Amino acid sequence: MVAVSPQLPEKSHELIEKYKLTFDILRDEGNQVATEYGLTWELPQDLRDVYLAFGIDLPASNGESSWTLPLPARYIIDSSSVVRYARVEADYTHRPEPVETVEALKRLA
Repeated sequence: MVAVSPQLPEKSHELIEKYKLTFDILRDEGNQVATEYGLTWELPQDLRDVYLAFGIDLPASNGESSWTLPLPARYIIDSSSVVRYARVEADYTHRPEPVETVEALKRLA
């Protein structure tokens, strides 16, 4: 299992340390992979202002100037690069529950 994020490696390392994660977080520089999967969206100015008011500076965290984020998504991809399970949330504030992914893995086993 891996996570993919547009964040700079040092930001991802902070998350790994803070939450004691036992998997790697790979960097998707500039959301290139997320864009290929059709998962990116650009924050409108009013939402950028809200993020900044909370101290969240996406360009600084991601090391590039855009205000884009990937939608929350989970994929199970087999060793032949075939997508066996996909779950994407259109509302970026909702995340797929890990138990759903575990159940999908069990069904595929």
